Amino acid sequence: LRLGLAEKLVPTRPHSATVFQNAFGLSTYARGNPDGYCGTTILCVQKGGETVLIGDGQVTAGHEVIKHHVRKVRRIGESGVIGGFAGSTADALTLYERLENKLEEYPGQLRRASVELAKAWRTEKYLRRLDAVMIVADKDCMLEITGNGDVIEPDHGVLAVGSGGTYAFAAARALLDVEGLTADDIARKAMEIAADICIYTNDKFTVERLPQPEGEEEDSGGEGPQEG
Repeated sequence: LRLGLAEKLVPTRPHSATVFQNAFGLSTYARGNPDGYCGTTILCVQKGGETVLIGDGQVTAGHEVIKHHVRKVRRIGESGVIGGFAGSTADALTLYERLENKLEEYPGQLRRASVELAKAWRTEKYLRRLDAVMIVADKDCMLEITGNGDVIEPDHGVLAVGSGGTYAFAAARALLDVEGLTADDIARKAMEIAADICIYTNDKFTVERLPQPEGEEEDSGGEGPQEG
């Protein structure tokens, strides 16, 4: 599913957030403004009927780490969809609300709802100013949604965005075929590798799973998850 032309490394939003999209469906979100908030890693892994979405908890402003326990992944309403974001928290929450409305309009149709959100994100004047990249997933598929009008479903069961996304993606792809490793095992190990390499990623992880284990609400590697 592609609404935009993103076959080459072409920067968009050159004066604010920049999304680089390559031919493998892997995006890297980076802030053009060195004094702004930047850096994060969001990873989604599907294997053996399980979907795991995991994100780190670090917020960086310029050369300073200002927060360690920000929740960047969450459940979207009662739709059975989970989502994670790289970018501005306020912008991402606005997009979550829009996606939740689309899911109410198209219940059980994550692909359709995501395409409609991407169309609005690209064409509406207000939404075009929102700086974020999203990964959303349900029990059947995972998708990346960008403000460039792209809705991307990977060929393999791994999707990653953010400053540490390349490292997490490569690690997860390498571990995907290892026997005995669950989606949760792969996601955690890949994120640990990304956190060791990327200075904008820490090891205070928040995890969402589908199907959700009985009695589990959220899983955070640090203190209680907070909004950043």
